[in-house]
Amino acid sequence: MKKSIITKMQNLIKRYEELELLLSSNDTVFDKEEFLKLSKEYSSLFDLHKIFVSWLEVKSEIKNIKLLLNDSVIGELAEEELFLAKKKKKIIEKKIKILLIPIDPYDKNSCFIEIRAATGGNEAAIFSGDLCKMYMRYADLKSWKVKIINFHIGEKGGYKEIVLKVSGSGVCGRLKFESGGHRVQRVPKTESQGRVHTSACTVAIMPEPSISEKIILNSVDLKIDTFRSSGAGGQHVNTTDSAVRITHIPTGYTVECQDERSQHKNKEKALSVLSAKIYSEHCAKKELESSLMRRNLLGTGSRTDRNRTYNFSQNRVTDHRINLTIYRLNEVLSGKLDLLIEPLLQEHQADLLLTVEKK
Repeated sequence: MKKSIITKMQNLIKRYEELELLLSSNDTVFDKEEFLKLSKEYSSLFDLHKIFVSWLEVKSEIKNIKLLLNDSVIGELAEEELFLAKKKKKIIEKKIKILLIPIDPYDKNSCFIEIRAATGGNEAAIFSGDLCKMYMRYADLKSWKVKIINFHIGEKGGYKEIVLKVSGSGVCGRLKFESGGHRVQRVPKTESQGRVHTSACTVAIMPEPSISEKIILNSVDLKIDTFRSSGAGGQHVNTTDSAVRITHIPTGYTVECQDERSQHKNKEKALSVLSAKIYSEHCAKKELESSLMRRNLLGTGSRTDRNRTYNFSQNRVTDHRINLTIYRLNEVLSGKLDLLIEPLLQEHQADLLLTVEKK
C-alpha cells in the first residue's frame, strides 16, 4: 500500500480516537447538536478504523512469519502461511481503497426525473412514455415512491415532457447515470410501411436538495405565470387558473406544474423542481472541477449526449459509455434496470479506485 494512503489512514485513525474522547466528555454529551454532528463523523470512520487495525495485524503477522522461513522444521509450513497472509493483506488493502473513495454527497437524496421527447416527433413522445413506465416499474421494485409533478401528453400518446419525483433511500445514487440521451430504434406505431426509425429522448436526473442544501430563490429573479390546466380534472380544470409556470431569469430555466387543484400547491411543487434544477447544475460543476472520474459517466441531460440505444428488433440495449450490450430489452423495460445500473456503478467505482491509487 502506498505511503500516502498509509499516512491518510493514520490521520483518520487519529481523528477517530479524538472523537472517542470528545463523545465521552460532558460538554459534548449535553450539547445535542454537537453530539449528533460528532457521532455522524465517528460512525463514518468506524469501518476505516476496524479495517486499518486488521491491516496492521496482518502486516505484523507477515513480519513474524518471515522470521520462520529459514527454520528447517517449519520453514515449508511458514511459506504456505506467508502466501495466505499476503493474499489476506491484498484483500484488506483493496477494501481500504474502496472505503477511501469520496462519497457523492447527494447519492442518498431523492430526485426528480425529467423526460423529454427530442428527435422523432410523435414516436419520440411515445418512447418517452415507455421510459417513464420503465422508471416507475424500477421504482416499484425498489419500494420507492413516485409522484408525477407535471406532464404534456403527445399527440399520438406518450409524453412530450414529464417530470417525476422519486423518493426513497439512495435513489439518486442509483439513477444518476440515467441522465443523457436515450435512442430508440424500432418500427413506430405511426409508420405504415414497416420502416425502422431512430428517435430520441433526453433524461435529466436532478437530486432533491436536503434542507441544509436548499437553493434560496430570490423573488426578484422569478417570473411567475398562471394558466388553466390542460389535463384531466373535470370542470375545475377548465374554470380556474391553477397551473403555474415559473421562469428563473438568471438561468433561463422554466418549470411548470398543473398536478394539483390548488395554485399554491402547484407553485410550491414548481419551486421545488426549479430549486433541484439549479442545485443539479451546481453539483455537475463541482463534479467537473473535482475531476473524480477518468470518463464522464454522468450525462448532462442534453440531446447531444448519447448514453444508450434501445433496439427493439434485436431485443438489444447498448450503453455506449461503457460499451455494454445486452439482449434483454424486454426485461429492462419491465423495470429490471439493475442489469445496466450495476455495471455502470462498478465502472464508476473502478475509475474512482484509480484516483485513490494515484494519490
